[in-house]
Amino acid sequence: MECFVGIDIGTSSVRAVAVDKKGQTLAAGQCEYDIIKPELNQAEQSMEMMWEAAVRAIRLMLEKDAALKESIKGIGYSGQMHGLVMLDKDKKPIRNAIIWADQRTAPQIAKIYETVPKEEFGAVYCNRLSTGFALASLMWVREHEPENYEKIDKIMCPKDYIRYRMCKEVGTDASDASSTGMWDMKKRTWAYDILKKLEVPFSFLPESREAYERAGEVTKECAGLTGLKEGTAVAYGGGDSLMMELGNGMIRDGFMASTIGTACHLTCALEKPLYDPELRTNTWCHANEHLWSIMGAHLSGGVALKWLKNQILLMGTFDEMNEYAAKIPAGSEGLMFLPYLNGERTPHNDPEAKAVYLGMTLKHTRAHMIRSTMEGIVYSMKESMAILESLGIRADRVIASGGGAKSPLLRQIQADMYNCPVYTNREKEQASLGAAISAAVVCGYFKDYEEACESMVRLNAEVTEPDLEHVKIYNEEFLRFKEIYKANRKIF
Repeated sequence: MECFVGIDIGTSSVRAVAVDKKGQTLAAGQCEYDIIKPELNQAEQSMEMMWEAAVRAIRLMLEKDAALKESIKGIGYSGQMHGLVMLDKDKKPIRNAIIWADQRTAPQIAKIYETVPKEEFGAVYCNRLSTGFALASLMWVREHEPENYEKIDKIMCPKDYIRYRMCKEVGTDASDASSTGMWDMKKRTWAYDILKKLEVPFSFLPESREAYERAGEVTKECAGLTGLKEGTAVAYGGGDSLMMELGNGMIRDGFMASTIGTACHLTCALEKPLYDPELRTNTWCHANEHLWSIMGAHLSGGVALKWLKNQILLMGTFDEMNEYAAKIPAGSEGLMFLPYLNGERTPHNDPEAKAVYLGMTLKHTRAHMIRSTMEGIVYSMKESMAILESLGIRADRVIASGGGAKSPLLRQIQADMYNCPVYTNREKEQASLGAAISAAVVCGYFKDYEEACESMVRLNAEVTEPDLEHVKIYNEEFLRFKEIYKANRKIF
């Protein structure tokens, strides 16, 4: 049996998944690790720790099936985006990686915009620069750790380092590179003009290719450590958001994913590099040279329901919460929740934003609170949908992903608010699947992503259709939802 491996380099763990040509999971292994926080606003990870976790995850996967090693034809990668890994001339990490969750670099971002005005920067990068992006982290290292800055030979993202350890080839891919803050989104290359103004040496930049291209092959050293077969093909792979889209078959216009995990985001594949002129969303390069992706990011998704369950209502399970909420009509009889428990990104980009329950009366119960919390999460995502629609983007279907896809009620709320059919994926690990799809293409098993996704991406037959009465209610209530932040911004 021919199979392909997707290795997902996450923030809390590495997961290795082997899938067959139909996209069905054959075996998986996972190994967890922690974020290092030298200071309250800092977030780092040891690349050696991450490499050891990757080795362990691969070995656990192979232990599930003794014959698997000979069946694996290719390996692809999915990785946490934005992080900064710095290598010296011996290709050793100079210090811990500064990852996406780091918040130390606001002063550096202000200085970058003094050199390259925000409008000029945004026109090239198609995004606002945020803390945790590699460019801002690199500027922090130059200012605060000049001795480390002087040692830099190459910079890359976390998953690129794991791939380097497996095939000994230095490089990155367009999707991950596009998340660094150093990228020309329309030309799909490094933003040389901006980097020249910022005095970043071009020699730091690794070669960038596309996710489906061949990066190398598993070395003898890697084979000995992991149990993989020496010479197995290695694809570049891509950033986790883009590999998740690929794992959902989102490879042309009109396909959209609504992901509700701890946080949540709404993403859409694009055939041209559209971006919001107000920079409320993010635009990234997708898995091949003809694709981009636009994303609205929201910081409170499942974490809001977890907070409500554990800290406020003291309930046992999410299933119990679903049962309560399903008894309440759409609109929660006037109770509304602004889900900004941890600030918000799209559309406000306001870390000071707070959560609000609005319209509470004596008739409201815990069931109303639960349903209004679910509705508030999806209302916030509907704001991203409104931005995408203002750019002329229309979805003919939405794929629900993350933990929220498990809830029939949350799927119905999404279908009603988006006024669009909602589908789900049979495979739970879409990012790993997307990485494996890249491996299948790099091996030549499929000629392109279209053919690969047709075979390997399998959606469930059940489709959640919008209820037109609910659509009307939510369209009316959405106008009220949008006013809550405006009315309370100064108080926040």
